[in-house]
Amino acid sequence: MSEQLTVLETAAAARIAACAQAADVEQLRIEYLGRKGALTELLKSVSSLPAAQRPAFGAAVNALKGRLTALLDQRRAALSGAESARALEAERLDVSLPGRAPFAGHRHPLSQVFAEITDIFHGLGYTVAGGPDVDDEWHNFDALNTPADHPARNVQDTFYIKDRPGQLLRTHTSTVQIRTMMAQRPPLRIIAPGRCYRRDAIDASHLPVFHQCEGLYVDRGVTLADLKATLTYFAHQLLGPKVRIRFRPHFFPFTEPSVEYDFSCIFCGGAGCRVCKQSGWLEISGAGMVDPNVFRNVGYDPEAYSGFAWGMGVERVAMLKYGINDIRLLYQGDVRFLEQF
Repeated sequence: MSEQLTVLETAAAARIAACAQAADVEQLRIEYLGRKGALTELLKSVSSLPAAQRPAFGAAVNALKGRLTALLDQRRAALSGAESARALEAERLDVSLPGRAPFAGHRHPLSQVFAEITDIFHGLGYTVAGGPDVDDEWHNFDALNTPADHPARNVQDTFYIKDRPGQLLRTHTSTVQIRTMMAQRPPLRIIAPGRCYRRDAIDASHLPVFHQCEGLYVDRGVTLADLKATLTYFAHQLLGPKVRIRFRPHFFPFTEPSVEYDFSCIFCGGAGCRVCKQSGWLEISGAGMVDPNVFRNVGYDPEAYSGFAWGMGVERVAMLKYGINDIRLLYQGDVRFLEQF
């Protein structure tokens, strides 16, 4: 029987040493030490031996069980360490490699233009003012010297709020000028960037919802020459010294005298294209000296103070600055377009 135990131990030790995975070690444990394992069966056979041999044989089997258990534990530990090492190696990070930069979004071209406009006028001493998108007829029309029969007040041109008489979506940010003058005394210099709403047909240069940046300067002795100098300086700062600016006589209820001003079209070089409607110029907006009636409406003395106001379509400025030939591209959300800026 002792020879049988020696053969079993030699074979078991060789098989344990050859195990490549922890699962193989567990399989051998069950095969040798389990409830139906080889050593368990040998212990069951003790009763068939002579009584004098039973104690020695039982002790030899239990001793072999202890040695096999130790061999199994050692092999299991060795394999576990090797598997852990392989897993760590597979997950190892090479810290010497350069990192992957995360994707960074892009500022919308309109946001960039707003920031540049603000910076330019900050340098001229202007501050930023704001007001509500939903306003009333007095601030939007009456205070700006717009008569009751003016076409701009028709429902074909202006978005009125249903069930809220006298309330509307502002058609220009000039409402902010009125609110600011009612709250402050001269001198004042403000710009009023914001969203506006008009019933315009959508085409390459018009949208029903768009952005304007209005400006207002009120003090003693302000002249039209100051207005022209300010807008010319702004155009050259934003678009470069080669851009031309044109002033044309016009009429606005809230300024007198009034002008419209245009920037030269960078798409056609003045030859005419669909963006500038074959004129060679891109209309930016209107400007002029503040009408005395507007000053009276806000409590300013028109005999003591003068001032100028101007406005511009921010989308049109962005089109000029970045070479965009269709205003609708600014609102389509095409990442291929936006990531260029």
